[in-house]
Order: sequence, then structure tokens, then C-alpha cells
Amino acid sequence: MKKLLLIPALLSTMAIASDYNYEISPVIGYNIAEGNLNLDNEVISGLEVQYNGLDFPIKPELSILHSGGVKSEKLPLGDTSSYGKTNITRFALNGVYEFVESGAVIPFAKAGLGYETMSRKVTNNSDGMFVDAGAGVKIPFTDAIALKLEALYMLKYNDNSAGDNWGDSNLALLAGLNFSFRKKAQPLAPEPVDGDDDNDGVLNSMDKCPATPAGNKVDSKGCSIVMDRDDDNDGVINSMDRCPTTPAGKKVDANGCCDKDDDNDGVLNSVDKCPTTPAGNEVNVDGCCEIVNLHVKFKFDSFNVTQDSDANIQEFADFMKRNSNYDAKIVGHTDSTGAANYNQALSEKRATAVKNIIIDKGVESSRVTSEGQGEASPMTTNKTRDGRAQNRRIEAKLIRK
Repeated sequence: MKKLLLIPALLSTMAIASDYNYEISPVIGYNIAEGNLNLDNEVISGLEVQYNGLDFPIKPELSILHSGGVKSEKLPLGDTSSYGKTNITRFALNGVYEFVESGAVIPFAKAGLGYETMSRKVTNNSDGMFVDAGAGVKIPFTDAIALKLEALYMLKYNDNSAGDNWGDSNLALLAGLNFSFRKKAQPLAPEPVDGDDDNDGVLNSMDKCPATPAGNKVDSKGCSIVMDRDDDNDGVINSMDRCPTTPAGKKVDANGCCDKDDDNDGVLNSVDKCPTTPAGNEVNVDGCCEIVNLHVKFKFDSFNVTQDSDANIQEFADFMKRNSNYDAKIVGHTDSTGAANYNQALSEKRATAVKNIIIDKGVESSRVTSEGQGEASPMTTNKTRDGRAQNRRIEAKLIRK
């Protein structure tokens, strides 16, 4: 049917959640009476109200469309029984499905049921139910205002004596402004929990020596202040030696090291097990981040890892095989789009999928576990597209044995 050709091909496949509870759209346009019983094309205006407060991807929309003084076309010579004008009002309840943002637009599709009333019965048309389906885009100007363009096809059961029961079909081309209001409450990020992993009396957030041997007396920074041995015989005692395995005979500095710190993470090359740590990242005594973003991508709405993520997973698996003193917990995170319980289940499945790939690449299964945290631990805001992209992630938490 030619009216269906006007519905655009929607390339995106993932629904998004609006940051506002309500949307209201005054619209105006042109109605093409393609299959009507001798009614002229008409100017049409109306109002659409959408509610986004439900935790469900399809949002309810109420709409009213009105055309005044619609003329019927001239009938065959001699037949003037139904010629005249009428006012047409259409009420509809639709379900709206919005898609992932594509550049500067937000595509959507809709379908539902409605009722058409006519102030005067002309050319055998009568009041009755109709079904509708349509598609369109929203083009945002601001966070709460957008241009709305829409094509809507309506098919009415027209019970009349002429027997043209399904003869009433309309194609409405609409444009208007979409106003969003009443922002949704955003969940607060949980506050970090501090601890004292090496039991030296200094909390992790303040501890500059997080792996102090048990029983050592420490200063306010958590670093040992006892006089102890010099196991590598380089003239620097163990508690002060940043390079405790310096080869015999090497000349060292005050830290007991004879080499550089190429990645500027405070851990010298000779003991740095992660020598390319990105600048500014907090590291442990081995020069490794305790939580690593694996930069894994998945196919839409699934836990199937994309092919271009394999190199990142391989790099982490190789690290685990080189460093048997580490276990790892693979943690999945999502953004706040969709239902919380669905996001929790999806994050668990994605974390498990990455864990299994790491094991398949040769890491012992006893060293790798997984868990999902759903939308509970965002890195940043879920109010923007970039923020939601950062919050959808797979992390590896390194556990030093």
C-alpha cells in the first residue's frame, strides 16, 4: 500500500528512556483522504499527550485531531443526496516506542485504536472505530523542547448501507512542537565504602603503602617505619625499597631502584606489572589499577560480545596468565534505561559471558568470577547520551592474593 511507503526505515533497535514524565505536542498538518467515500483532503490540527512515567519501553499517548468544514467531493451527475460539509474529530490511544538517538534525531513508531466522529453524515460516512499506525522523528532544540514530525495512517470500519465497510482510510502528515516537563527523580550514586585492607590502622583512601606486612608499625600514610632487612642487598631496607628485587651489584637511588617509571604511576619499571597504566589512574603496589575497564561492546539487547572487543579481552587474559598472584572479578554495569530488574539480569549475563571468554583463553576458572550490578553504580550521569554510554561497561576488579 502506498501510504506505508511513507513510514521511514528505522535503523536503530534499542529503546531509550525519557528524562521527563510528560510530553505534550500541539500539531498541525494535512490529511490525505486516500480511501474515503468522496471526502476532500483537509487541514488537520490537534494535541498529543505522552506519559513516560511507566517503567516500560512502550509509552501511552492520548491524541485528539480535528478538521473543520470538510467538503465532500462532487458525486456522479444527478446524485446530490449526500453532498455538503462536516466537522471531523478523531480521538486515539496509542503506544509509542522511541528508539536510540541517531545523531541529532530521535526516531519513534506508534500504533493504537481510535474513534472518529462527524458532525454531519455525508457521502455515506458515519462515526466509528479506527486503527492507526505511524512513525516519525523528534529533533531536539533543547533538553525539553523538540520539533516533532510524524506520518500517521488511519483505517476506519465504516458501517454503511453502501457496503463500503473498510473504505475509510486517511494519511495524516503532522508537524508540531514537543514540550517535555516534570523531570524524573534520578537515583543517587552509592557512597564509596572505605576500608583497611592491610590492617595497619590507616584507611585505604589515605594509605600510600596499601600492602604493609602484618605487624609493621606505620606512619600516618600507612608506610612501615620499623628498621627491617635488606633482602636484595642494595643498601635500602625493605620498608623503603620501591624495587625489592633489584639485581645484585646494580647502583640504586634512595628508593632502592635503578630504573625509570615510564608510565608515571609511582611504580618503577623493574617492579611494574602494568607498565602502560594510563596517566592519572590510581594503582596498587604492582603498578596495576584495581578496577580496569575492559572496553567490551555487545550486540543490541544481548550478551553476545562483538568481534572488535576480542583484542581487549585477549590482552586482559594474557595479563592474568602472566600474573598468577591475581584473581579477577568481572563486573557488568548498565545505564538506567529500561526496568531495573531487567538491567540487573542483563548485566549478570554480560559479565558471565566475558568471564567465560577469559577462561576459554587459558585462565584457570578458579581465578575468575563474575557479578552484575545493573544500573546501581553509574560512573556519571544517565541524563545524557554520552553519560549513558560510559555507564554501560564491563570492569575487571583485580584481587591480589
